[in-house]
Amino acid sequence: MAAKRSPRRADLVLSGGGVKGIGLVGAVAALRDAGYAVGRISGTSAGSLVGAVVAAATHGDPLPSEQLRELALSVPYRKFRDSGPVERIPVLGTAWGLLRETGIYRGDFAYDWIRSELKNLGVKTFGDLAVADEDLLPERRYRLVVTVTDVTTGQLVRLPWDYRRVYGLDPDEQLVADAVRASMAIPFLFHPVTLESAEGQPCTLVDGGVLSNFPIDSFDRPDAAEPRWPTFGVTVVPYLPAPSAQQLIPGLGMLGCGEPTFLEKLITAMLVGHDQAHLSQPWVKVRAIQVDSTDVGVLDFDITRNEAEALYNKGYAATTEFLTTWDWPAYLDRFRRAHRVGPG
Repeated sequence: MAAKRSPRRADLVLSGGGVKGIGLVGAVAALRDAGYAVGRISGTSAGSLVGAVVAAATHGDPLPSEQLRELALSVPYRKFRDSGPVERIPVLGTAWGLLRETGIYRGDFAYDWIRSELKNLGVKTFGDLAVADEDLLPERRYRLVVTVTDVTTGQLVRLPWDYRRVYGLDPDEQLVADAVRASMAIPFLFHPVTLESAEGQPCTLVDGGVLSNFPIDSFDRPDAAEPRWPTFGVTVVPYLPAPSAQQLIPGLGMLGCGEPTFLEKLITAMLVGHDQAHLSQPWVKVRAIQVDSTDVGVLDFDITRNEAEALYNKGYAATTEFLTTWDWPAYLDRFRRAHRVGPG
């Protein structure tokens, strides 16, 4: 009887993309079906939601790919639009959210849904996602890391890695759902999240995509040593050419008069600008899986089951195709052993 082959390991970096995140789940399922064991996951915005669920689903008894697929397809996106009384008024509601510097949607339903699903998978705090890996820096020994923008201190933070350094908080005691909700707080669309530091300073947190929507370098080794296994990035937001804000966030166009407004251009630059040039670098592009999601908008909360299945399948197909040409030894020889530049 042949011995059972041990799974290959890979870390994942998942981009933001709102409802497009369904394609990320398809990519994860394809990797697992191809024999990869998912180690650590870094996520931004929608990628943080998917990453949290996947990290929790591999905590203890792994959730079968089919159950993971069904979970992705059953997300009640329509209920994510939990507007207040004023915000429900067309045009006026959008303007009101901008003037108040809060957002159109409260984000309470999304938060409650995330917290409930994680609880069902046996995860509440980041302490539940800790890993025993002596080769990692102590602050990085977690299965999940969430990218968030702190507009109070003016920096990109990675939670739980930065809880102690920036806020003086014990990362093991922080709620995973809190970090995910903060990473999903698209400016002007969802209310921001307030985190109070150990010294009592309130900090305003918003979508990590403001500073980096696809931080594929999250798990790159700080010591520049050869990586133990690959880190794959999966993005569902098109980068070349850059999409318009109207494509990314339908509805913003109502604020202009035909031509893109300054706000639209600003949001476009926020979500994709930082990563545009980065993705074109050869050592980044070679390990990035790009999922075609042009048929679905970031805030397409009315997505149908058939449309969701099609996006999931695109993520699965894109990853399957990517793996047909992926060559780990060749990647190491080209980018890690010979040149010692760029990735981890």
